[in-house]
Amino acid sequence: MNAICLENVSKIYTHYAHGIDRLLEILTHHPRHQSFVALHPFNLTIAHGQVVGIVGNNGAGKSTLLKLIAGTLQPTQGTCVVQGRVAALLELGGGFHPEMTGKENVYLNGAMMGLSPEEMNKIYQEIVDFSGLAEFMNQPVKTYSSGMFMRLAFAVATCVEPEILIIDEALSVGDGAFARKSFNRIMQFKQAGKTILFCSHALYQVEAICDRVIWIDQGHIKLDGTPGGVVNAYTEAIAIANASGVSVSNQTDAATSLPAEEGTARITEVTVSVDGSTGHILEVMSRQSTLYLTVSFWADPKLPVPTVGLLILSVDGQIISSAGSQHDGLLLQTGAEGQFTVRVAFPRLALLKGDYWLDVYLLCENAIHVYDQSRMVAMLKVRQVGLEQGVVSLPRHWEQI
Repeated sequence: MNAICLENVSKIYTHYAHGIDRLLEILTHHPRHQSFVALHPFNLTIAHGQVVGIVGNNGAGKSTLLKLIAGTLQPTQGTCVVQGRVAALLELGGGFHPEMTGKENVYLNGAMMGLSPEEMNKIYQEIVDFSGLAEFMNQPVKTYSSGMFMRLAFAVATCVEPEILIIDEALSVGDGAFARKSFNRIMQFKQAGKTILFCSHALYQVEAICDRVIWIDQGHIKLDGTPGGVVNAYTEAIAIANASGVSVSNQTDAATSLPAEEGTARITEVTVSVDGSTGHILEVMSRQSTLYLTVSFWADPKLPVPTVGLLILSVDGQIISSAGSQHDGLLLQTGAEGQFTVRVAFPRLALLKGDYWLDVYLLCENAIHVYDQSRMVAMLKVRQVGLEQGVVSLPRHWEQI
């Protein structure tokens, strides 16, 4: 039997300009509302133990789908059958009463998931310990920060041992140490054979964690398949949409030193140089210049040694190439007091003419969870000799036969 089965399910939202219009519609039998189709009719089954990624643009219908599965919304038509206890992280503070204390909300959420007070008594301390909010549990949650909200919500959702866990971009909130702890908990759920629905714009994590990915577009399931195939198709669609020439702003400056924090890691410095010149905008001669990228970072010594990743992107945001210390087999040795420095070299850089950005990522030992990132640390302005077309020059050998 499947964990989730949706048959001919759709969802239509209705909007009335004035409150009286609803009553007038009932009395006159004439529509006085506007309709928005969030999800068109579709069928979907998800097996027990699958980790399913949900991708799509904002407004595509992803959150509506997850709310239907979680039971917080009812479909306009069709049936939605879910087998097993569901824990859902859908909205910041969703299911929390702002006037109630953290402790009261824990028991309220447990009751909403079908647990008795006695069952909640057994896991209450585990929830408190995981959230790290012991000194705040008797305060109203309206006094909590967004990060505290998410820490408590995640602790409740995962400590009740659900058969199905639904996560909708929830892990983007909270400090780095808790993000790592949350990531570990999700991986434990995956290894335990739990069913997980993971909705995120972090496509790298979606591809790394999930067994299957569903692309939602304008209320339709556009593609459902293997993570690599769906993510590649979705990425290509984004690149085509961005090809209109809209410029990309520098969202994050080069890496800066940040305070050390237990349970996490931080990039402290990034240096980019080409043929002995260092800077933020660098001239490159295609297939002649050597690119060097040096990354310094700090990591809590109690953590497994992190890894470093690099993306080369076109100015419209399309990924041209990537490199990673974990993928390339570099085993970093524990640094003095958690300090590390690594360097990667690209001799005779094969990029063809054009402008390219460099992004740097500091990741966990499995190169999945992101501790820190430095976006657009340098722009490469590549020139070339000759009229070769494209973005990269591939090695080749010609001969007459």
